[in-house]
Amino acid sequence: MSTPEAVRDQVREKYAEAARAAAAGGAPSCAPANGGGSCCGPAAVELKDEGGAQVFGDALYADQNTEGATVAAVGASLGCGVPTAVADLSDGEVVLDLGSGAGADVLISARRVAPSGRAIGLDMTDEMLDLARANAAEAGVANVEFLKGYLEDVPLEDASVDVVISNCVINLAADKGKVIAEAARVLRPGGRFAVSDVIASPEMDEGTRADMEQWTGCIAGALTRVEFERSLTEAGLEDVEIQETHAVHEFASSAIIRARKP
Repeated sequence: MSTPEAVRDQVREKYAEAARAAAAGGAPSCAPANGGGSCCGPAAVELKDEGGAQVFGDALYADQNTEGATVAAVGASLGCGVPTAVADLSDGEVVLDLGSGAGADVLISARRVAPSGRAIGLDMTDEMLDLARANAAEAGVANVEFLKGYLEDVPLEDASVDVVISNCVINLAADKGKVIAEAARVLRPGGRFAVSDVIASPEMDEGTRADMEQWTGCIAGALTRVEFERSLTEAGLEDVEIQETHAVHEFASSAIIRARKP
């Protein structure tokens, strides 16, 4: 496997390309690797389950309340779920979205915590940050902020947010334990962790694990259920719940992952 820096660079370039495509009015897309789907958020025709349903991207929001987000923001979604559907947000809360991309989940969150709360998006990709800020301006949502930074080094103070959300991004980090520890650090006592992410099967083969295209496509870097539970517990979080929702690969599924800071 490449170094953490190489992983970060390749992830950044892949999502910068997706942001440029979305900004130009096209669908964010990338080709599936090795004949299988490995990209978070390819064109709808590229990644579907056996029943024909899209497993990544904007189609997952079809039956959800997306008030606050623009059509463009939702259309540029690259995730494997809808974390705002399970975060139980309320007025006055501060929400942090790790790997906020085009900003859909930040904008949805901002509307739900208004008027006194706010939503913060964190992303390392300049093109995604530009796209998210443009989407926020179009939506007319004021209680949002988009920060540049890394998930492993969140530029916020300890105990400064009520809820941490994320949509299929933690698996992209080279040091997922550090990401989860940072999420726990910035959560206030009683704060909630509510993310959508990919959970790997223990049977995932080493060839898939070593494939950089599968890594940047949200598959190879995914933790198993046991590994994710352990990382959350080691970070000091409790009441851990992991609910798998749909298959995204032969050896991986999307899941809703929730926990709480004591």
